[in-house]
Amino acid sequence: MPTGEELRSLMRRFPSGVAVVTVDLEGERIGLTVSSLVPLSLDPPLVGLAVSRQAALHELLRRAGSFGVSLLREGQEELATRFSRGVPPIALWAGVEVRAGPGPPLLEGALGWLRCETRAEHAVGDHTLFVGEVVLAEPGAPARPLVHLESGFVAV
Repeated sequence: MPTGEELRSLMRRFPSGVAVVTVDLEGERIGLTVSSLVPLSLDPPLVGLAVSRQAALHELLRRAGSFGVSLLREGQEELATRFSRGVPPIALWAGVEVRAGPGPPLLEGALGWLRCETRAEHAVGDHTLFVGEVVLAEPGAPARPLVHLESGFVAV
């Protein structure tokens, strides 16, 4: 059986889309860069994402019942890096433009946006797989998507 590090090393060779998942619960905002977002179903429209139980987003996401997803595009590498670090929430949002509207914050200028309501949680190893029902799916301007490859962010 391969070790976790062997799996991580191999999977770094396989590009995956980059998104920032956000939650706002009673004014407490947090976001996290993920590359684990996957479509699960079209009817009903469902997506899944795996979040480490150690991530600051984890417990807030469990309590919030909904989340936002900003699909990142070329030129948003700085945002991907910013939300992938354990930055204090105040510093995390400083200078970040978000779209006006209800619900979790969505990052301005993204390739597209989702608003989701959490429908299920499944413990999977050291992560939780959150299943969200998509209640809003909106495309942004056409652009090259940002992907995670070999420990970095590149546009394809």
